[in-house]
Amino acid sequence: MPIERVFVAGAGLMGHGIAQVHAAIGKRVVLYEPELARAEAGRDRIASNLERAVAKGRLAADERDATLGRIETTADPVRVAEADLAVEAVFEDVDVKTALWAQLDAAAPAHAIFASNTSSIAIDRLAAAVGDERRAKFVGMHFFSPVPVMPLIELIRGSATSDETEAAVRGLAAELGMQVIASADRPGFIVNRILMPLLAEAMRGYEEGLGSADDIDTGAKIGLRHPMGPLELADFIGLDVCLGIMRVLHDGLGQEHFRPPRVLVELVEAGHLGQKTGRGFHTYPSG
Repeated sequence: MPIERVFVAGAGLMGHGIAQVHAAIGKRVVLYEPELARAEAGRDRIASNLERAVAKGRLAADERDATLGRIETTADPVRVAEADLAVEAVFEDVDVKTALWAQLDAAAPAHAIFASNTSSIAIDRLAAAVGDERRAKFVGMHFFSPVPVMPLIELIRGSATSDETEAAVRGLAAELGMQVIASADRPGFIVNRILMPLLAEAMRGYEEGLGSADDIDTGAKIGLRHPMGPLELADFIGLDVCLGIMRVLHDGLGQEHFRPPRVLVELVEAGHLGQKTGRGFHTYPSG
């Protein structure tokens, strides 16, 4: 069955981008948050993204209007009953995600595919929240931020995911113009399994006084030809998100190099989460 109607649960950094790219290729999108104001704020961010694209000559005004017109907001999870695909992009917490999936499973049509944007949690662990029949349609579909710019999807099959579900996700990725990489259902999958130890080692160096945040980042950007330094990248991702992923990796794999550095834990506990709060390893101007 073709995917024409998409329900996106979560309108934050990832969710609003996922909604935008689907609407841009003609899908009807319902953007859900339990508080309508948060869903509307996500739609407003999409409108701002599209307006910037028009101002830069990358998008025609009529395309902007058509894309935004395909996106509805809701605070009613029962709207998933209209969906061919439900994408979950909520906080990286097993309990939060599984509670949401159980709720959506009760209302979604039998044919709907369930795709989690989790960046680290095992798909089988999340799929345990839905009924046996749904598990064949449960899959990991991990996008990268910012979603409209990063043309990559990690596809993660659970033990029950069907070939038909994988084929549907690959077909949708092709419509989106995105590259698919397939990962085994193991903590962190491919990209974060590689990335998080790099970020953690940069954090440990900073913690030990090896260099300033600027010097560590400049060393990576110039010496390693990375587009962003590791501490800057961690701030961009969100230090709370990095901490959550590192904890999943350390709990699941056990190796010491996956353990979250003390400085990361302290920054998160202090509420300094990176760019979104104005302070992390670096400071950022408001707005």
